[in-house]
Amino acid sequence: MKCKTLSLLAVLALQILSTPLAVDAQESTKIVRIGVLDGGDPSTSERLDQVFREGLRKLGYIEGHNITIEQRWAGRRLDRLPDLTAELVRLQVSVIVAAEEPVILAAKQTTSTIPIVMSSVGDPVGAGFVASLARPGGNITGVTNFAVGLIEKWLALIKEVIPAVAKVAVLRNATSRTHDVFWKEAQRAAQGLALKVHSLEVRSPAEFEGAFAGIARAGAGAVLLLPDPMLYGQHERLVELAAKDRLPTIYAFREPVEAGGFISYGPSQLDNRRRAAAYVDKILKGAKPANLSIEPPTKFELVINLKTASALGLSIPKSVRARADHVFQ
Repeated sequence: MKCKTLSLLAVLALQILSTPLAVDAQESTKIVRIGVLDGGDPSTSERLDQVFREGLRKLGYIEGHNITIEQRWAGRRLDRLPDLTAELVRLQVSVIVAAEEPVILAAKQTTSTIPIVMSSVGDPVGAGFVASLARPGGNITGVTNFAVGLIEKWLALIKEVIPAVAKVAVLRNATSRTHDVFWKEAQRAAQGLALKVHSLEVRSPAEFEGAFAGIARAGAGAVLLLPDPMLYGQHERLVELAAKDRLPTIYAFREPVEAGGFISYGPSQLDNRRRAAAYVDKILKGAKPANLSIEPPTKFELVINLKTASALGLSIPKSVRARADHVFQ
């Protein structure tokens, strides 16, 4: 009888000891929902999506095992963003990754509690998303596209590849608060480069042709296309207009140059999206967005299209070609 009692106690003891291990195993395999909100469509976001997922995998997050990614695309229809964000909120995602100012704004207006990680934005302070870069103070954090002196580098690059240029047209979105900041910086930077800058504002793609007609009237010898989802969502059309008017145009991202644009210099969108995965990791481990400082871009790329340069009658200096990260022949 005594042996049976001891055996029963041993079994109970083993059950008690194994219970926490079972709970820990269940918790370790709990599937977390991550929301990704994009203003574009799957075809234009494919590479960005791949590096984001790759970044998560390197941090130990495996789809179907401990995370699931709920991805929503607006297809450049910004009016869909509020409904798409609300859908992610209803799914109770643990964090939302958002790129571009209108997307981040839609997420901010929909939720003040779910953490939001930015992967592409110019001036989050000026746009009213955060209190400061060092201490965001709310539910938004992430990576910016803007670095101090970037406008000056764009204008200096134009001057380097087209030494005779005297005036540069700055094509910008009239509704973007970030572009107001960029424009002030462009005016300041132009003075130090002996350049004049001419502002051309558009509110929709329907105004693109009129804007390029304005560039011709202003006598500008080159164009700077500021980063913006509305402008870059229609970059192929802008590349066509620049080619038609034989206007050398500098872009912030490489995609327009791949489509036949002249030259681009700016932060690597792939690197920024990869770094967004690190923010997601920190938040899922308990960090508060309010205390996670917003970081500037760390990787920049210079991309040149030599075929387009030749069509424009321009010769790219060896010093510029030597610095290029990619050259399209």
